[in-house]
Amino acid sequence: MDITIKTNPYRCMKNNLSFEKEKRIRELRWVEQVSTLLDSKFKVGGFRFGLDPLLNFFPILGPITTFATSVLLVLVMFRNGVSSKAAVKMLLNTIFDAIIGSIPVLGNIFDFFFKANKRNVKILKEHYHDGKHEGSAKGILTVLFIVLLTLCIFLFYLLWLFGEWIIGIIAH
Repeated sequence: MDITIKTNPYRCMKNNLSFEKEKRIRELRWVEQVSTLLDSKFKVGGFRFGLDPLLNFFPILGPITTFATSVLLVLVMFRNGVSSKAAVKMLLNTIFDAIIGSIPVLGNIFDFFFKANKRNVKILKEHYHDGKHEGSAKGILTVLFIVLLTLCIFLFYLLWLFGEWIIGIIAH
């Protein structure tokens, strides 16, 4: 005797969509909790700070840990449907925080005030709730490429001038 169970295919699809939505909510909640831990978990006086500026007191390991965690947060947000434009803005926040934060003393002070992860969560909420930061990142990446290319050309020019100066000193 052949027993077949008839199921409604739309019910399975609805359950799968519900599971995906719950998974997305859990992951985005996790992103927000980790962002809070890194940027504003503790309060002294009226001032909020997180683990990010504290970990940066440990050379090399601290900045690498906070940068890797911040990039992971951006990747989770991107995986959950954030546009490429929003993801690039988030990565630029993270990279800016890592570069300035790696400068001894100044970087430590900077990390107490510049909260890249909180900014990224704000971009995420603006993307989902207000419809901001939609679309492609081509414009941002093009401008960034032009700025970096200009900076490289300027640095090569300075190196050329420095080389001529050194050769001028040696030749005399």
